[in-house]
Amino acid sequence: MAKISKTTHPMEAMLKLEHLPKISKGQELSAEIVSLSKKGVMFDIGAKAYAVLGDMEVKEISTYLPYLKAGTVMKVRIVAPESKDGYPVVSMKKFFQKGKWEILKEKKDKEEEIEVICGEYGKGGVFADFMGIRGVIPKIQLTDNFINHPEKLGGQKIKVRILEVDEEKNRLVVSQKAAVLGISQKELKEKFEKIKEGKVYKAKVLGVSEFGAFCEVEGVEGLIHISEISWEKVADASEHIRAGETIEVVVVEKNLTDLKLNLSLKRLTKDPWENIENKYPKDKEVRGEIVRKEKYGYFVKLEPGVEGLIHISKLTGEEKFKEGQGVKVFIEKVNQKGRRISLLLPQKEKPVTYR
Repeated sequence: MAKISKTTHPMEAMLKLEHLPKISKGQELSAEIVSLSKKGVMFDIGAKAYAVLGDMEVKEISTYLPYLKAGTVMKVRIVAPESKDGYPVVSMKKFFQKGKWEILKEKKDKEEEIEVICGEYGKGGVFADFMGIRGVIPKIQLTDNFINHPEKLGGQKIKVRILEVDEEKNRLVVSQKAAVLGISQKELKEKFEKIKEGKVYKAKVLGVSEFGAFCEVEGVEGLIHISEISWEKVADASEHIRAGETIEVVVVEKNLTDLKLNLSLKRLTKDPWENIENKYPKDKEVRGEIVRKEKYGYFVKLEPGVEGLIHISKLTGEEKFKEGQGVKVFIEKVNQKGRRISLLLPQKEKPVTYR
């Protein structure tokens, strides 16, 4: 399929053909897509005839059709300078391997949407596929109708915006919410920069999971990790925080990489472990409550946020304490830095292991 028009003067046509570059097998060059479909792709490579995609790669092209269009320029490799039909044959292997990452980077820079197919829901969020690249939509980046039921997205094709793309780490993070609400990364950065670490803010709770609560502070998203809900041990975040409510939080840390906030509820109150050694000196007799039994002993709650351990080596083996039972204990040792207190049960004589 010669590209020189039939109306071109013969001499002019010959001059044009003489100036067209020669192509050779294995050569890499830039090519512009002229047409594409499930049946094949045709490229303008600057030669006397358009080039076509090799038959084996045509089988792979369906996956990429939504992301390519006529006029797209990409690197191709010459497989055959001329086929039996007279067309040069080219390979898009480089694009299949790396070109899709270039598309992602460009889309991120321009803040344009891409379409992904959602997969299963895991701890990191909803997995999503873009041209064979596996990405993730963090739960916090889902719209309100899916944030509490992310598994419903499985198998759906949705539009998202790119938050992070890193080919070396094979990492792709996208946001459904940013696409639906039209959130600009530039605007988000401006809001993020205004927020100060150590300051108290109002936070809207977007959702609660097994590892904490997702919140929004001044238009910026953050997480109250389950360990930051209370000075006491928290097993279930939903027992302390409910989706939809507005609460006060402290900004503990600003994550510059993904523009997220680490938040805390418990730091609004005084740490019960401050000056703990003065409050619980060695040999002091105190009353506590059995909160749980572990293979290495019993944990005793001395006050909200402060627990001590009666180690198994300090027990006779005849003790049958139940959760919630009150007990009288003695302070054996306090480690404020490690937030640990060793306890002893009252005995007529101090055990040999007592120091």
